[in-house]
Amino acid sequence: MTRLKRLRHRVEYIALLALAAVIRALPLERASQWSGAGWRLVAPRLRRHQRALNNLALAFPEKSPAEIRQIALGMWENLGRTFAEFFHLDEIVKGDRIRMEPPELFESLRGLSGGVICGLHMGNWEILSQAGLNIGWRPAGVYQKITNPFVDHYINTIRAPLYPAGLMEKSPRAAKAMLRYAREGGCVAFLADQRDRRGVGAAFFGRSALSTPFPAFVARSVGAPLYVCRAKRLNGVRFSISVAQVTVPNTADRDADVAAATGGVQAAFESMVREAPEQWMWAHRRWD
Repeated sequence: MTRLKRLRHRVEYIALLALAAVIRALPLERASQWSGAGWRLVAPRLRRHQRALNNLALAFPEKSPAEIRQIALGMWENLGRTFAEFFHLDEIVKGDRIRMEPPELFESLRGLSGGVICGLHMGNWEILSQAGLNIGWRPAGVYQKITNPFVDHYINTIRAPLYPAGLMEKSPRAAKAMLRYAREGGCVAFLADQRDRRGVGAAFFGRSALSTPFPAFVARSVGAPLYVCRAKRLNGVRFSISVAQVTVPNTADRDADVAAATGGVQAAFESMVREAPEQWMWAHRRWD
């Protein structure tokens, strides 16, 4: 790393620490509200706003431009809230701000061995591990490394307690570790709603979207159940976490089984997004 790059990384890190200190000094609800309002005001002036509008128009051709704009504004507000809430995660998960639904499904899973959980960037996705922790599982997770090593370490220090079985940087080594943990009966968690350029095509809002097959591959390989999970914002800093099981075929054609289960995951994601489209992250490239 060059001296200039290291200096830039340190400046970015110090700026993040200062911002985090301000956010943590504010009451949770106020920090979330103010950050959401700020993002709603500023983000539409950035170039990714147009991508969000384009993606929304593809997904909802029946909606008017005014409706599309309102969904996009709601998305930016939700992302701003989620950003501020990240620095209050300990308060959120230790309080009474999260409810599990349907409760009978969670109770039926209590005491069983783990499975493969696929989450999506909806509501506040940072709390999704509570779905497993709530029933006594010890989730292991994977994260995408941040370029700035100081910021990367800081962010994952906050996230780590939510994944008692380990939080690993996305890599072939992590993939093997997750497969091994699932084979031992552990709970492995993935965010699986973003474009994977080496993935398989799966229908998402009526269009083919390259999607990661790895969660379905793990479930099919070790015979583990496959679940989809979403955190939906109810009002302010209160959420519901919902889980549904996805069927994993087990035929002589493993690749076809994995593709079918991956399609099932994306179909479940679409249904969840349609419930509250303003809470999903539309500003990323999703379709080919």
